[in-house]
Amino acid sequence: MSELVTGEAVALELRPAKLPSRALAVLLDLAVALIAYLVVATGVVIATASLDEAAQTALSIAMFVLLLVGGPVAVETLSHGRSLGKLACGLRVVRDDGGPIRFRHALVRGLIGVIEILMTLGVVAVIASLVSARGRRLGDVFAGTLVVRERIPVTRTGFVPPPPPWLAGRFAGLDLSAVPDGLWLAIRQYLTRMQQLDPQVAWSMAERLATDLAGRTGAPAPHDVPPAAYLAAVLQERQAREARRAFGNGAAVAAPPPAPAAYGGGVAAPVGVPYVPPAGVPYVPPVPPVGAPYVPPAGAGHSPVAPDVVRQPAATTPQDEPPATGFAPPA
Repeated sequence: MSELVTGEAVALELRPAKLPSRALAVLLDLAVALIAYLVVATGVVIATASLDEAAQTALSIAMFVLLLVGGPVAVETLSHGRSLGKLACGLRVVRDDGGPIRFRHALVRGLIGVIEILMTLGVVAVIASLVSARGRRLGDVFAGTLVVRERIPVTRTGFVPPPPPWLAGRFAGLDLSAVPDGLWLAIRQYLTRMQQLDPQVAWSMAERLATDLAGRTGAPAPHDVPPAAYLAAVLQERQAREARRAFGNGAAVAAPPPAPAAYGGGVAAPVGVPYVPPAGVPYVPPVPPVGAPYVPPAGAGHSPVAPDVVRQPAATTPQDEPPATGFAPPA
């Protein structure tokens, strides 16, 4: 079993393909490519019988490269890693993170496959697959890909509650490149199960994970944000970056549903009820966004200081003016 971690911090239990199934898929692909090459080569030879020998040789080399190299590359790119042989054997080529391959991955696999499969009759590919822990040949190593089995049971993953709305975009400037996949997976597993834990245990685990995450990002965790909410907000930021990388910068990311529980002990909090931390755990209220009016907590005996109001003189009306007496002061 191979554990791959996606951009959503989900562990994919993918089974690498065994050598016999991969060899059968390669043989099927080569058979189809050779049949297509012979058919096209025969037609081209008949159509170019009037050309000289050098031109026919150049056409033969071009057809060989086009059909035996360009053909598999185009098929794997358009089918996202499913060639005819792999489709028949239930296999698929994926990236190291479990995502679909692109043209550059298929191109590297095809070019190196000419050397380790066609020129050496598959000897180099067999040796590399036997030595690799996940059965990868040299083309997979250089392309960053993996051949896995598709026909396996799909496991369901837990629901990760979204962070509070007032944390949206607050951690957009964090550097997440140094955070390992194992820590992302631990954070996701905690967020999916924190409501099942004791409040004190959940809070201590959140603080420990937040400390580890802050150490990897190089920025301290904010003191005005509960640890669980901080973890959820950073995890959502990573998912948003993966979505932008996969679908483009202009792709719209769907807004998450409202959080069903408060981030602090896994205790559900209705709308309008302030968050109450577990007993004995200090809590610092979050800072409201810039521009939002200050609202005192329930039961507070003070009121916010109102800004100074500059009173303008009241406008006069004809009724307020003194009656005219007809007296005019001397010049």
